[in-house]
Amino acid sequence: MHISRIAEELIIWSSDGFNLIHLSDKVVTGSSIMPQKKNPDLLEYLRGKSGSSYGNLFSMLTILKGLPLSYFKDLQDDKEIVFKSNDTLINCLKIFDEILKNTSANKKKMLELASSGYITATDLADYLVRNHSMSFRKAYQKTAAIVNLAEKKKKKLDELSIEELKKIEPKLTNDVLKVFDLKNSVNSKKSYGGTSFDNIKKMIIKYKKH
Repeated sequence: MHISRIAEELIIWSSDGFNLIHLSDKVVTGSSIMPQKKNPDLLEYLRGKSGSSYGNLFSMLTILKGLPLSYFKDLQDDKEIVFKSNDTLINCLKIFDEILKNTSANKKKMLELASSGYITATDLADYLVRNHSMSFRKAYQKTAAIVNLAEKKKKKLDELSIEELKKIEPKLTNDVLKVFDLKNSVNSKKSYGGTSFDNIKKMIIKYKKH
């Protein structure tokens, strides 16, 4: 299931509509009709194999469903399912490893999309709670008003001046502008499993050991 879900993400991210990652020619195939098109066939293969694995699981459960608590010859059929599933999983992991080695990130596009959609609005609400002792409900309302202001002026949050922000909340000072920085936003999530750079490095080191 996890391989299938990641494969689906990579298929979407590599599509022209997103263009967040690039798959090298080693792990894609050419279209039979469109010369410019590259098909992520290996990722689609992995996504499909999860369905086959679910089928194997259902076969095993069906064999077991009517058996009393003892051994019966019905269980002779479980060996084929287990070995087949094991081979499928090993092959999928090998293929997936090769795909990841031949995948590169389009950092410019990622940053462009991350900068859109007022993604740091929640950081602003948290800032108001933390630095101005507001209830989250009030901070939420203030933030919504600031987002509405940005939309009307056709600006991103980090393009609003401190004077414009003060029209919504007079207590704001220049330090609020740091809240709209994407790197600060990412790095501020320091709890276990958060997005801070230190957390990510720790997780990479941890999983490389395995």
